[in-house]
Order: sequence, then structure tokens, then C-alpha cells
Amino acid sequence: MTQMNMIEAIRSALDVMMDKDPNVVLMGEDIGYFGGVFRCTDGLQRKYGEHRVIDAPISEGGIIGTAIGMGVNGLRPVPEIQFADYIYPGFDQIVSELARLRYRSCGEFFSPVTIRTPCGGGIRGGQTHSQSPEAIFAHVSGIRIVMPSNPYDAKGLLISSIESDDPVVFFEPKRIYNGPFDGDPEKPAVSWASHPKGEVPEGHYTVPLGEAEIVRQGSELTIITYGTLVHVAIAAVEEVGVDAEIIDIRSIAPLDIDTLTESVNKTGRCVIAHEATRFAGFGAEIAARVQKDCFYNLEAPISRIAGWDTPYPHAFEWQYFPGKKRLVAGIRNMMEVE
Repeated sequence: MTQMNMIEAIRSALDVMMDKDPNVVLMGEDIGYFGGVFRCTDGLQRKYGEHRVIDAPISEGGIIGTAIGMGVNGLRPVPEIQFADYIYPGFDQIVSELARLRYRSCGEFFSPVTIRTPCGGGIRGGQTHSQSPEAIFAHVSGIRIVMPSNPYDAKGLLISSIESDDPVVFFEPKRIYNGPFDGDPEKPAVSWASHPKGEVPEGHYTVPLGEAEIVRQGSELTIITYGTLVHVAIAAVEEVGVDAEIIDIRSIAPLDIDTLTESVNKTGRCVIAHEATRFAGFGAEIAARVQKDCFYNLEAPISRIAGWDTPYPHAFEWQYFPGKKRLVAGIRNMMEVE
């Protein structure tokens, strides 16, 4: 086991898969000689060559369209969209082509594309470098949506995604790329050298797609979350002192609803937290499913804590970001409801 942050874990997953399968090909803006804007692909072009780690022009639709064609013809492309905010020019390619291909061809064709893209805020990136569009893609049938919260899951889930014959949109929360933090968004992430977490195997292993993880066992409250907000939830629970069960859903689609409802039926209370905009965010789908399956065991209304219904603000980032303070208040309000 080796200490890795999420960037290193993602790079390790790509390295393992490129070494294991010559059909795995990377492509994206500045991912080759530069190693990517966050250095997730650093050194891979030198190791595997320009034909397998391809520097692409600034054309997200072209990157994704090319990857779809590669996948149909037997490759396993892993395109990178530099920021999730820039994925929209390729949205039609993903929704109208990639997600529908197997269905439209009655199973004759498929394209195993894994689209990697950094998401979320917390780095002072403003409205064009901080978006969390996972709910938009979760609405589309035919693609898997993944968002890890730690280096071990990041590597294992990325390997599973690349090996899957289904197309995957793999969101990477950039706020925790370099290590965890204490839940306060205004504080920088702690240096990985001083933090004992992040043990990751060097070789090949997988984390199953479609399975949530119970991060913390509890009996009084269930907190359902994913990505950066997993760390915020842990910090908030420690401050409040409530015996909360924290679930990291990891795979947004398909959703492991059984793990979620089993927990809420046990605790009777449910808080859903995510960084994306609250209105029509993915938390709404979770709330609907939990309400349907846990109605008679609920002791309080389901609560959602999320980003505000505005463009991501640069000057007021920490007011927008659902940090520890907001989650602590939400937990206390939930526990006061009789």
C-alpha cells in the first residue's frame, strides 16, 4: 500500500490500465506533454507515446465524438474534459450518440468510453470552473455516473469504469484532489504528507460500480452524500456529536437505493447533502426514493443541504459552498424535530 492523493491515484489507475490493455487510449486538452492542468496524466505520454496519450485541440465535441468512434472500433478511450464546466459543447454527443448507441443498434454496437472531468468548487474558480453538473447527466438513460470521495475509491472506481462496456462520466471533485480537509471550505486542504489517510494499492484492483459505502455507522440520523461533501459531513457530525450514519453513494447512476433505504429505515431521519445547485439537484431524486421506501419509518421531513440556486459566485464562494457550518445547522434542526 502506498500513500496517494486523488491525483496520484487517478494517474495510477490510468497507468495500470494502459499497461494492462493496449486498447486503452487517453485524449484531451494539454494531457500529454503538459500532463493535464491538474497533472493527472503527468508522465504518461512519455511512457506510452503520442499515439496513446493524445493532445487534442480545444473542441470538447470533437474530443467526445472522436472517442465514441474509437470505442465503436474496439478501443477503450478515456477522454478528459479539462473542467466539467466545459463539457456542454459535447453534451449532444454524449446524450444523443454515446448513451443511445447500444439501444439504437439492438446491442450490435457499444462504445466503452470513460469521460473524466474535474467538478465542483472550493478553488476560487468562479462560475466557469466550479460547476457540478452530475444531475444533468444522471437524467440520461444509458450512461453511468461516478464521483469518488477518496483516493482508494478513485483508483478502484476508475479501473472499473474503464473495464466496463458501458459509457461512464467520471466526475472528480477538484477540491479534494490534493488531499482531504477538515470540512471547513475556507481552510486549505491539509498536506498529504501530514495526513495518514490515502492508502492505495499500487497494482490492479476494482471498486464495484453501483455500490454505496457506509463511511460511518450510526443509529440516530442518516446523511447521504458524495464527493467533497463526504468530508464535510464527517466534520459536521464530529462537531455536533450526533450518532449519524454517513453514506457515500459513490455511483450516482446506477444508484444503490437498497443501502440508502435500509439505513433510513433504521435511523428514521435523513439529511441529503451535495455541492450542486439545490433545485432539481440529484438530492431531489434521492429524497423521492427514500420517501417512497421509508415513509412509515420517517420521524422528520427529509432535509436537503446544497448549493444555492444561482450561478457559482466568485466573491461569495464560501457562502455558496455548503460547508461544515451549514451542515451542522441542518443536523441540529433535524434532531430537534419531534
